[in-house]
Amino acid sequence: MGPEVAAEIARRAIMTAALICMPPLVVGLVVGLIVGIFQAITQIHEMTLTFIPKIIAVGIAIYLLFPWMLKLITHYTSTLYLSVNLFMK
Repeated sequence: MGPEVAAEIARRAIMTAALICMPPLVVGLVVGLIVGIFQAITQIHEMTLTFIPKIIAVGIAIYLLFPWMLKLITHYTSTLYLSVNLFMK
């Protein structure tokens, strides 16, 4: 296995990890921004007001997107296992 193959495996792993992590992170970012704007407008600066909605929103996003995430991980893993013989050259 040459350095090109190892780099390609690492690139695919990083891309898969980024695709899986991105939707919940974006949901947390949007909810945090909305709550931050709400806190700035109302001048209520309570830490739990920021934390609880983000946790709930990210949990719901993971729950709703879990089948897609699992499909993506399964596809990456099966592709990696099927191409093992190419790495042995």
